[in-house]
Amino acid sequence: QAELVESGGGQGQTGGSLRLSCLASGHVFSTYNIGWFREAPGKDRDYVAIISPKDGRTNYVDSVKGGFTISADSAKNMVHMQMANLEPEDTAVYFCAALLEVVHPQAVEYWGQGTQVTVSA
Repeated sequence: QAELVESGGGQGQTGGSLRLSCLASGHVFSTYNIGWFREAPGKDRDYVAIISPKDGRTNYVDSVKGGFTISADSAKNMVHMQMANLEPEDTAVYFCAALLEVVHPQAVEYWGQGTQVTVSA
């Protein structure tokens, strides 16, 4: 059974909104911080946002502050990322990730399978 399973994403329009969800196993949800990374075509996998399910602390990359909101639902072991004010530059495969303190792709303990987000102009 996968530790992280993403859902949501798909097609969006500039200025519109989409929501991503990540279902975590109980072990992962109670042990790790849960974050989102994204990988655009031909680019590296970059950090987007993270939340600590234990205390609700959040952090975002500067480029999405004010537009993306990450949240955790402890009753369902789920993390959501509401993406508003979408831009074509947000087009990427989005990955849910479980990690401890260091926010870097190499520090990720578990990855989800990825979900495509495409934003049209």
